[in-house]
Amino acid sequence: MTDLTGAVWDKSTRSGGNGGECVEVADNLPGVVAVRDSKDPANPALAFAPAAWSAFAAAAASGVLVKGTDA
Repeated sequence: MTDLTGAVWDKSTRSGGNGGECVEVADNLPGVVAVRDSKDPANPALAFAPAAWSAFAAAAASGVLVKGTDA
């Protein structure tokens, strides 16, 4: 399990101010990028290697689907 003590959570710039579907990211910890649902921060967060998170974020931003998945 990844220790997220000391994580500094930032809300996505894509999140609206309506209290709806918001994602928070903590990228201040060495070797890990953590992601959680801002509506329920007590639930577990997902932890990614920085390179994996960067690849995911770039693909999401470009709208490219990952090869081999169904849409």
